[in-house]
Amino acid sequence: MKKVILSLAVIAVLGLVSCKNETKREAESTQTEMAGDVALTELSFGVRGNCGMCKNTIEKAVNAVEGVAKADWDVNKKKIDVAFDGSKTDAMAIHKAIAASGYDTEKVAGSEEAYKNLPGCCQYDHAMEMNQSGENAAESHDEHHM
Repeated sequence: MKKVILSLAVIAVLGLVSCKNETKREAESTQTEMAGDVALTELSFGVRGNCGMCKNTIEKAVNAVEGVAKADWDVNKKKIDVAFDGSKTDAMAIHKAIAASGYDTEKVAGSEEAYKNLPGCCQYDHAMEMNQSGENAAESHDEHHM
């Protein structure tokens, strides 16, 4: 009897999790369709950082800017690719959002206060090259994903 109850509980949990994922996928596709109606500006530039946690913080800062449709920071190349609605924001607003989160961009130095609050693994070398080719990727920080 305990096995039957346990089995039912596991099935119920799996059912709820899969329903949640289906709802999330549907919402994501709707956002993509809406973005397709707007002419997006695409931009790439260098951003200093070290690991997966940096990637999360940088992309979160960029996605918080109104009008940003996509942000993808490459850990190895130290480069971000952004797509945004130019009628709602501009490149400098994106640079400033990243800098406010503690990271240097090609145009704006990161906030020193925010930098000091970054986890130790995210405190990058301020002389680090940005916008690299990625062929000679430095030390991997894959274990820092959040």
